[in-house]
Amino acid sequence: MAKSLDQIRAESKRDADRKKNGKAKSERINLDKKRDGEKPAANEAPQSLGELALSWTRTIIGAFVMVMILNGVLVASFVVPTGSMESTVMTGDFLFVNKFIFGPSTPQMIPILNIPIPYYRFPGLRKPVKGDVIVFIFPGNREEAKPLEFQYYLKRCVATAGDTLTIRDKQIFINGVASAFPPEGRLSNFIESPDSDDRFRTFPIGAGFTRDNYGPIRIPKQGDVVELTPVNLAQWEVFIRREGHEVATNDGKILIDGKEAARYTVERDYCFGMGDNRDNSLDSRYWGFVPVDDVVGTPLIVYWSWETNLPSLFEKFGTLRPSRLGKVIN
Repeated sequence: MAKSLDQIRAESKRDADRKKNGKAKSERINLDKKRDGEKPAANEAPQSLGELALSWTRTIIGAFVMVMILNGVLVASFVVPTGSMESTVMTGDFLFVNKFIFGPSTPQMIPILNIPIPYYRFPGLRKPVKGDVIVFIFPGNREEAKPLEFQYYLKRCVATAGDTLTIRDKQIFINGVASAFPPEGRLSNFIESPDSDDRFRTFPIGAGFTRDNYGPIRIPKQGDVVELTPVNLAQWEVFIRREGHEVATNDGKILIDGKEAARYTVERDYCFGMGDNRDNSLDSRYWGFVPVDDVVGTPLIVYWSWETNLPSLFEKFGTLRPSRLGKVIN
């Protein structure tokens, strides 16, 4: 049946209205997506190269900051570089270190560059005790107030602030009581003679101690008062400088920060660290006391272990030690 002219016009108007309503609905959907942070379906320009680079930079910086925070507050990774703690830990062990127990801190160095930075230390759950395996900031060699390079060391805490430590023929005595040897430690039968050249290398300067016959020596405690004389100044000078003071002499008088001093009051608590591989460990016997404030954590577990001193990755995989994976450190 033929349509009238009016019917044709009415149908054309309805089609135009439907198209118009559909376009308006699409525009509203796109507008709602923009409000919700979604990309519109079409007609949106792609990111420029500069915008893309800025987005990736923000992501990388955010991840880097998060890693530094977690590394400072909770758990850090530590690679054992030497055999001084064998066989408790081995060279090439990768350890997770609990940093929360002794007090988390803001980042202590810039990763990769290994540059120390000022940091803030939060209160910990407790201080190190005798028998703890500890990771700490290396205080420097015997005659250094500051180390040439920022490094973390791993040793066992054998004495704490206020203790008197003595070693006789390799046996450690704390306050006169013999200490048990670590279950997985190493010890040789050879004992250094009191006349050994070792007495010229041990800490403190001029005390004449050896690796196997050491002390007695008191581990400094905050508030201890040390009497200073020209005779014993060499034994205490580096210690005082490590606490942030200048030491000098003038006409037989001892000067601390430019003022004459006959005694010095210890400002921090300290502990004494030794390797479980007793005869092959450069430790507090050679470079001195460890400030408790510089103890950063205690190792928890070995998560990877191989020989790190090999040149190629293929050779390193050949030395993988599956038996050590998951080993708990104590």
